[in-house]
Amino acid sequence: MERTFIEEITTSPGQEVRVCGWIHRLRMLKTAAFIVLTDCSGSVQIVATPAQVTSLGLKLEDVLEVTALVRAEPRASGGRELQFVSGRVLSRSANLLPFTSASNLASVPTEVQLAHRPLSLRTESVGEVFRVQAAILEGFRAFLRSERFTEIVTSKLVATGTEGGSNLFEVKYFERAAYLAQSPQFYKEHGVAGLERVFETGHVYRAEPHATSRHLTEYCSLDLELGFVESAEPVMELERRLLTTLFQTLNQRFGDSIRKRSGAFLPELTRAPIWEFPECVERLRRAGIASPESDLSPEGERGLCTLAEQERGVPAVFVVGFPLAARPFYAHPRGTSGAAQSFDLLFRGLEITTGGQRLHTREALESSLRSRGMAVEAFESHLRMFELGMPPHGGLAIGLERLTAQVLGLANVREATLYPRDRVHLEP
Repeated sequence: MERTFIEEITTSPGQEVRVCGWIHRLRMLKTAAFIVLTDCSGSVQIVATPAQVTSLGLKLEDVLEVTALVRAEPRASGGRELQFVSGRVLSRSANLLPFTSASNLASVPTEVQLAHRPLSLRTESVGEVFRVQAAILEGFRAFLRSERFTEIVTSKLVATGTEGGSNLFEVKYFERAAYLAQSPQFYKEHGVAGLERVFETGHVYRAEPHATSRHLTEYCSLDLELGFVESAEPVMELERRLLTTLFQTLNQRFGDSIRKRSGAFLPELTRAPIWEFPECVERLRRAGIASPESDLSPEGERGLCTLAEQERGVPAVFVVGFPLAARPFYAHPRGTSGAAQSFDLLFRGLEITTGGQRLHTREALESSLRSRGMAVEAFESHLRMFELGMPPHGGLAIGLERLTAQVLGLANVREATLYPRDRVHLEP
């Protein structure tokens, strides 16, 4: 008999089915035993005799295959339950587990959850985080494909850093050194020269010694780049539409959970304001919040989102026009005042996106590198691509784990990371 997913079980009485899953709950009474079995599609209650359960030695989290008869039960989920006919244990769980799939994880330390990640994924609270994350990936790809973007896959082994800094993980590459990619930025730009509109979803690596609730050394970056844009504004407008569409889908599929976890449904980001960086600094000053001259502090990011929500009803703001010297060498100037065509999107108090317009001629890039004291020769293989016909272009990158955390109101980005990599975590 072929396996039936739990969600696909009909309410036809007497139908025989074979189901497989994990034992989520187990209740023994004198005359009956009740097994709640879960698989990737849902849960179902199975009624058995105590003797049947005892003979198999069943316990929580065992992996079980059951042949059973369907019977109507209005009080059960889906209006049906199963009557146990036969079964076998496919794999047994340990006798002592730190928690079960039915546990309330609020009292289980994060380190314990990470050390037993497959078990925590079976819980509703953790499993849903990664179902939401999967929906974000799905929505990101679907929207961009509808906008004529082509998905690309680029190398994560590179000869030099995209930003020229020291925050690189060095690896031995035969007789020479290579590095794990900080970003697919250069490859995205090459993609623009060939395909005009490209995107990628892939891991990036930052050897930065952070130990905060918002930083990881390995994370998934949602990147896009498009040609024929001559300011940061078209890129911001694209992201407004992208996230508004994505948030509508998430509200439809996970709205009750999102509201319960974060306190509100996801907003319509077409209403998110665009504020120039100097304006933001002044707004924060008036609110009594100090901010660095070249960037925004975490307190400043939270303060700006609060101000945006008060003024526009949405806890998000695009900040554009950061000081050019504080942005990567490929950032395009915004006017002549020393600002960059570069922006951050702040959402619910945290930066989730960096983007902007890029320099698109070899001469401008070489000039920028020299002005920063960086060796032009180190970027020769990248600069050659700008001799092949590069249109004005721009793009952005969204941290998937950060976005997931902000969507669900999670306190730590590690909660939205299957296996976090930071200064202390390299296992499991």
